[in-house]
Amino acid sequence: MPCTTILVGKKASYDGSTMIARNDDGFFDVKKLIVVQPKDQLRKYKSKIGHLEIQLPDNPMRYTSTPSVNPANGVWAANGINAAGVAMTATETITTNPRVLAADPMVRYQAKTGRRGKETPGGLGEEDLVYVVLPYIHTAREGVERLGMLLEQYGTYESNGIAFSDGEEIWWMETIGGHHWMALRVPDDRYVIMPNQFGIDHFDFEDALGKKKNFMCSHDMKEFIAENHLALDGGFNPRRAFGSHSDSDHVYNTPRAWYMGRYFNPTTYRWDGPDADFGPESDNIPWSFVPEHKITVEEVKYILSSYYQGTPYNPYGHEAVKGKYRPIGIGRTGTMAILQIRGYLPKEIAAVEWICFGPNSFNAALPVYANVEKLPDYLTKTTPEVDTGTFYWASRLIAAMADNNYGACIQLVERYQGAIANGGSRLIHEYDQKMLEAGKFDLLDEANRKLCELAKKESTDAIGKVLHQASLAMKCNYNRADN
Repeated sequence: MPCTTILVGKKASYDGSTMIARNDDGFFDVKKLIVVQPKDQLRKYKSKIGHLEIQLPDNPMRYTSTPSVNPANGVWAANGINAAGVAMTATETITTNPRVLAADPMVRYQAKTGRRGKETPGGLGEEDLVYVVLPYIHTAREGVERLGMLLEQYGTYESNGIAFSDGEEIWWMETIGGHHWMALRVPDDRYVIMPNQFGIDHFDFEDALGKKKNFMCSHDMKEFIAENHLALDGGFNPRRAFGSHSDSDHVYNTPRAWYMGRYFNPTTYRWDGPDADFGPESDNIPWSFVPEHKITVEEVKYILSSYYQGTPYNPYGHEAVKGKYRPIGIGRTGTMAILQIRGYLPKEIAAVEWICFGPNSFNAALPVYANVEKLPDYLTKTTPEVDTGTFYWASRLIAAMADNNYGACIQLVERYQGAIANGGSRLIHEYDQKMLEAGKFDLLDEANRKLCELAKKESTDAIGKVLHQASLAMKCNYNRADN
């Protein structure tokens, strides 16, 4: 998917939690948030796109998932948190180049042709990854190891970036060609920005092929690079070796990295003007930064909702260059989740999933406790048909109406977003304290029910107010007093 990802290490976040978040920009894919029980997890899995059959382990864990409502094209679980408190988001579609693909081609499905033809399965893809990895891992590191093993065994038909986190670590993993991969641990004091490009810009092979403290990769990665003449820099830059730097990158990808870095590190570098260190079309924007201040959940939501506010490129502005670059909070977003693992709290309440549906610029982030057996219907019962009784469709309707009446509706949207953010944070704080004081963690379902009641109330109210304002702006209006 053409998505945007941000990763925040525990020493870079406001409260010492790890946070991984991603916009799932899937062409209006209808989504829901559910809990998958072990009994519902298939033991023999077959993908829709790759037609690949995989025998899965017999001991899956319970986990949250954000699958497509229509299963015709596969699960597309997008993200989730399992019962061990490990989070995963998959995937950030990334770029590569012909040199990599010549050396290790993608593993694509080949249909049977003719009477004697043979069907050839494809490899793994975004459709599959959360489903075949998340229920079976107990740490973020294990996530990299399991997915790396699967990639080497089955291959992939696309280039992807995948994030794993637990209360202590965040790992970022990128696929390289059909069977290769590399991963590195996000430094605790840094955040990472990923806009649909191969991102890793440094690598330590000695560690990756030795102790694996902060780096991991395919077992034959050094040989693969050497034999195929992929190292283009003396110090070896993976982004240069494996990624792309095309003209389309400069309007679709790099501006997003520029804007995110500009927001969190406004004075560390020069971001604007002819003498800028980095501009919207720079190919060398760092993969990670130490932020100038601790990053909050609200800021993660804001940056993944942004559309170049405060710059001439704002699509709602009046500058000649408005709309020049692909926004972060794009209109086709299906879902976004901020997966927050609060390692300083008991595991029962450590995992909070902040879920959004629809275009981020107009939606709201609702927190829910992830370590539960089920979630409220407002999140789980999404239908393919439009229904204002679910968070997904309520969010989509608000966005579509507000976008077409931006000036008149944006204040209403901001009040709506604030009401859910403020109320949601208050309820999480309240129930954290209740359960910590009692020494029991039996109020998770009650908390999630109240959180969803809040979201339904505020979303219904926002639909009514935005609809009213949009109705006033209809072009098919006439008032006799106008003459």
